Amino acid sequence: MAVIKTNSSDVRTLARLMRAEAEGEGELGMLMVGNVGVNRILGDCLDFKNIRSMDDMVFQSPGGFEATQKGYFYQRARDRDIRLAQRAINGERTWPASNALWFFRPAGDCPATWYNQQNTGRFKAHCFFAPSGEDCPSVY
Repeated sequence: MAVIKTNSSDVRTLARLMRAEAEGEGELGMLMVGNVGVNRILGDCLDFKNIRSMDDMVFQSPGGFEATQKGYFYQRARDRDIRLAQRAINGERTWPASNALWFFRPAGDCPATWYNQQNTGRFKAHCFFAPSGEDCPSVY
């Protein structure tokens, strides 16, 4: 059962985002990007207040995703990517992105914090950062 309200277009949008942001990290890395996206919609906190829809989340500016500025994002969603997106929408969470609202790919080691948010871990090239449960209870 979905943890956020979506339609088929939303699922395809999330699938395209997951692929564009993390295809090189495999299905697990892509699922983690989906976790971050779903958490931003659930959160209604910090930089993501009033982010209530998939388009709000994906195209947020400032604070959105770099992938939307590249042509690769605008390619058609593949079936396997759509299935991964649906898993994230259904609430499947994967550590270290389980409660994360941010991720990025540093040149070196992951910093302990990023914009005052705690590092929850690294998966391949991406570092993930989560708010406290006090700041964003909806993502816990």
